[in-house]
Amino acid sequence: MRHFLIVAATLAVVSPRPLAAQAPQLSTRDSALHALNRLAYGPRPGEVDSVVRIGVMRWIDQQLDPDRIDDAALQQREREFKILSYDREDLAQRFRDVQRERQRLQRESSPPDPLSASPRGGTDMRPMREFRELGGELQQLAIVRATLSERQLREVMVDFWTNHFNVFVGKGADRFLLPSYIEETIRPRALARFEDLLIATAESPAMLFYLDNAQSVAPGSSPPFPLFARRRGGQGVRSRPTGINENYARELLELHTLGIDGGYTQQDIIEVARIFTGWSIEPPDRGAGFVFRDWAHDRGTKHVFGLTFHNDGKDEGIRLLKFLANQPATMHHVSAKLCMRFVADDPPDGCIDAAVAAWQHTRGDMRAVLRAIFTSPDFWDARVVRSKVKTPFEFVISAARAISADPDSTPRLAQMVARLGEPLYQQPAPTGYAETEAHWVNSGSLLARMNAAVALAGGRLPGIDANLDAVIPATTDHAQLVDRVDERILGSTMSAHTKSVILAQLGDISDPTQARVLAVGLALGGPDFQKQ
Repeated sequence: MRHFLIVAATLAVVSPRPLAAQAPQLSTRDSALHALNRLAYGPRPGEVDSVVRIGVMRWIDQQLDPDRIDDAALQQREREFKILSYDREDLAQRFRDVQRERQRLQRESSPPDPLSASPRGGTDMRPMREFRELGGELQQLAIVRATLSERQLREVMVDFWTNHFNVFVGKGADRFLLPSYIEETIRPRALARFEDLLIATAESPAMLFYLDNAQSVAPGSSPPFPLFARRRGGQGVRSRPTGINENYARELLELHTLGIDGGYTQQDIIEVARIFTGWSIEPPDRGAGFVFRDWAHDRGTKHVFGLTFHNDGKDEGIRLLKFLANQPATMHHVSAKLCMRFVADDPPDGCIDAAVAAWQHTRGDMRAVLRAIFTSPDFWDARVVRSKVKTPFEFVISAARAISADPDSTPRLAQMVARLGEPLYQQPAPTGYAETEAHWVNSGSLLARMNAAVALAGGRLPGIDANLDAVIPATTDHAQLVDRVDERILGSTMSAHTKSVILAQLGDISDPTQARVLAVGLALGGPDFQKQ
């Protein structure tokens, strides 16, 4: 019976909330909670009151200027992550060590299992194990930053851009290129001008490898040396690229800038691909950094979007990227995605128009674009409050923040996010993960969230320390307990239905600690907490 009721509670989130003909205005506390749910990964205990005291708009201004926010506690925690002490060259060397060890094992007549804890023949498996551990650290670092950072909006925008400019960590050299992509390309520009971020991603070795531009050369070009040595069983850029690869050009137009309805043609894609011939990567033993190879560049004349390009080398690509970054179609496409992230799955035209106007006025300054969204009447419309369903990443982070939990530096919490359906940096498709409710809501996924929430509240979720004593005092009065859970975890937004389900589940439990764990777990896993 208990499991039936839990499933019934989670299924309630599937039905969209009906929109009132005229929505009431938000109270100051409602506004603070809404801002924390959208610009941050949900409130920590007492944070709604703190934002009310500061003033909601002043808090938003602070979040738009993150360098002025003290984040010393997070910076201390970041020191636990070895991945931050290695640059791209270090990781390239480690990747080569792993590849060589794998190739040696493949040459053996009876190779040991690479995942075996006790390989035969005295094989040193440490390079493989250490490299896998560094990959797990990168995922958990995202968890720790999102959970603990005071610069919440920047963390939200890092996640947004990482998804918008998606790179799949499971593809060959991107296993060692992705950390520098996150740390050096995305994070420093999360609130910068779109044009600067677009150029940085185009020059990123991780992007060049992921979308195959590193092997795109003018037809008939002949490299004076192999770009990457392809060994049997290994992965890498072709040793002798033979022509133009259109992958990056297509995704640049369709996903990164103009959008699928951006008005370009297949011939435009070909011309753009020609412009980016020669944008490539140094071999791993030279650091795997960006390089422009003049010998591989198409020196012929290209015509695209009314522009003419002729034998200007790398400058052709830079000129095109600057042009694309400030096209109306790009402004609308990216602004719509931002409004989808911050306002509603089906973003209102007014919000998008406000963002586009700010983009035009500032040439894509993301602080100005975001400020236009956050001051738009659409953002504060009561009908969009708690209308979006959290992604698995958002759910896990917001649950941890709600009970002031502290994630450790192991990848175990990141593994929970993966089990809920959103393994970090592991979306193979260039589209990234979906933002909308339809993708994330089904009975199986919601039940999995419920189970994770109950485990978190009970201190049984690996990789995180939950301290409920600091959030909700234990009590034998079930009605009082549920009211406290509603106030301190849900911001007094718990529905009458959810309250009745939790009270029914508490039943005749007399142990106050057990009752608290169950009440908190059901609240975190129930339908009200899934909305933001």
